Amino acid sequence: MRGARKVTHPQVGVNRAIPYGALPPPFPAPYHSAMTTSPAAPERLSLQRQLGLWSAVAVLIGSTIGSGIFRSPAGVTDKLPGPLPLMAVWVAGGLFALCGALTLAELSGAFPETGGAYVFIREGWGRMPAFLFGWSELVLIRAASLGAISTTFAEYLLRVLGHDPSAAPYSDFVHYIAAVAIALTATFNYVGLRWGALVQLFIILLALAIGLPRTGGHFTPAVPAGSFHVAAFGLALVSVLWAFDGWADLSFVQGEVKDPRRTLPRAIIIGTLAVIAIYLLANVAYLAVMPVDVIRHSKLVAADVAQRLIGAPGVVLVAVMVMVSTFGTLNGTLLTSPRVFFAMADDGLFFKKVASVHPRYHTPYVSILLVTALGIVFVLARTFEQLADTFVTAIIPFYALAVASIYVFRRRADYQPPFRTPLYPVVPALFILATLFLLGNAIIDPSSRWATLAVLGIILVGVPVYLLTVGRRLR
Repeated sequence: MRGARKVTHPQVGVNRAIPYGALPPPFPAPYHSAMTTSPAAPERLSLQRQLGLWSAVAVLIGSTIGSGIFRSPAGVTDKLPGPLPLMAVWVAGGLFALCGALTLAELSGAFPETGGAYVFIREGWGRMPAFLFGWSELVLIRAASLGAISTTFAEYLLRVLGHDPSAAPYSDFVHYIAAVAIALTATFNYVGLRWGALVQLFIILLALAIGLPRTGGHFTPAVPAGSFHVAAFGLALVSVLWAFDGWADLSFVQGEVKDPRRTLPRAIIIGTLAVIAIYLLANVAYLAVMPVDVIRHSKLVAADVAQRLIGAPGVVLVAVMVMVSTFGTLNGTLLTSPRVFFAMADDGLFFKKVASVHPRYHTPYVSILLVTALGIVFVLARTFEQLADTFVTAIIPFYALAVASIYVFRRRADYQPPFRTPLYPVVPALFILATLFLLGNAIIDPSSRWATLAVLGIILVGVPVYLLTVGRRLR
């Protein structure tokens, strides 16, 4: 290719020939700071593998503990209003994530190319399923994620200002503030600090040190009458998985990890186990301070725990810390979302325009504008619970495809991963079966049936889109 050189880059893979000036900058650094018009710019754009084991673990934990654990417990507890069912569904969510993480640990070591689930789906199942993943990322997954995270930010902001975000007119203001937050993150090009894990550890220590001795905890009765039903457990698990999402995110930046074939499996496993431990301790801490009937109505559970323990100053402190965490997660989500689009466009599997880089600002402006616009539409029209459920429903079929690709790769003679999933083939099978249960239960249950079918229908709309666009060019 004329005017091209081989470089290693997080969006487009390893040692790919790319024309000068067409190379998108590495993430998560701000786009404009990574690109210049100087002749030496291509050299600086080469991907540096600088994430060691503990840095990679921190990336996974930071990308997981962003907003979910500060907002999801109310909805989960409302479906399973008993200490034992509540803890059981969080354990189940952790096992689900761990099965997926153990499988991705093998796949990430075998394919240390940035792109994560997209790469595994493309290599294992072909081009159309890989396109559907990118299509869903564009029209559903990222928009729902932005909406849910920004809603959490807006609710905690109103709480800091002394207003109840569940009461009118502030319940309407939540949507408008969330929309503004999304628009601001599309304008600002900096990466916020991810304080989620530190905030949650602060709450845990505070609750166990002060709240538990004061109240003795609210752990009995363990299983109140009517607190457990299989259907409700499945719906609660969907909400739990919103909080756990992030266990696969490290695979999207694995091109930046040192010695990835050795480091990635260890980082994914250690990070996922750490998140499971933090979430279980968080729920113990919540129950140490408040009974189940209070938690199920506490949308801002971290702030409510702080108020009971140290009063109004605690509410402001925790709420501000959660706001910083969620705004950082919101900004990071918007900044990193073009990763998949760049990789797919470079493969000829997505619309080139979506991955376009602005000639002046050197940002992937089309994908940012599309995702931002859809995120604002979503957040103005839907509640936090609806947004989180949409995200999980849209993404878990593709997680399942990525996990299931291990069965395809294991049959290939040249497949030599540095780490092998323990208890294969049981572990990936459990993940796939759990996904089928979640989707089947959501379709069967009348309260979630039509929303689930609508999400799956939008994903399938991508089939004719593929056949009429990139699929036609590939034939």
